[in-house]
Amino acid sequence: MNIDYLKNTKNDCSSDDIPNEPDLTEQFTSDNYHERIGNIGSVITRRGESVIYCLTIIGQIEGHYILPSSNKTTKYEHVIPQLVAIDEDDRIDGLLILLNTAGGDVEAGLAIAELISGMKKPSVSIVLGGGHSIGIPLAVASRKSYIAKSASMTVHPVRTTGLTVGAPQTFEYFRRMQDRITTFVAENSNISKERYSELVLNTGELVTDIGTILEGQEAVDEGLVDEVGTLSDATDCLYKMIDDIKASQDSKDNSKKEK
Repeated sequence: MNIDYLKNTKNDCSSDDIPNEPDLTEQFTSDNYHERIGNIGSVITRRGESVIYCLTIIGQIEGHYILPSSNKTTKYEHVIPQLVAIDEDDRIDGLLILLNTAGGDVEAGLAIAELISGMKKPSVSIVLGGGHSIGIPLAVASRKSYIAKSASMTVHPVRTTGLTVGAPQTFEYFRRMQDRITTFVAENSNISKERYSELVLNTGELVTDIGTILEGQEAVDEGLVDEVGTLSDATDCLYKMIDDIKASQDSKDNSKKEK
């Protein structure tokens, strides 16, 4: 993945789809458009002069180990360079993140979430279906987060499969890893570390696990997500952020000219 990823992109738009880039006209053909969605689940679209990149995070977040081919996965080695390219490309104004994930690799998920939270470009996320486990940091990492009424988020502690060493150091490692997640979520949402820990350690809701399931409005009430909303709510919010940034920049430029 490099900064030329736009050259393989297409949309059903006109030749002026990407501002100041008339040479991109031939990229917006139907075949490439659908091929891009099929390959990496992303699309570039626009409204007026504003261009947004839509990134989908689905299935399980695949980390350092390859998951079985029968699993739907989001590979972190694909998403990370995409995020860097999006943030550095002047032709893209904002990022829309569509989430429907069961969780996955903790370090890979946190790496992606840290990149999103540190982007210069405005970002909006919306949880559709589910944003479970490590999907929670991914949801709260954007500047504004939404959740569909029918969507849910499962808050539970870090766990692992396979053989582990039954020593105090192992449990301390898990505790510290959980603290990293809790800290990130608390710093990027409106929930406190104490309340998030309570939800994580809840023993009265899940039959074979500990944790809490939050649906739609419940996630908002707890402070994890900003609002319940739809796709149109998320896109309207993102375009408004972009318009506000452009208006602010124009105001600064005009002030400099007057001086």
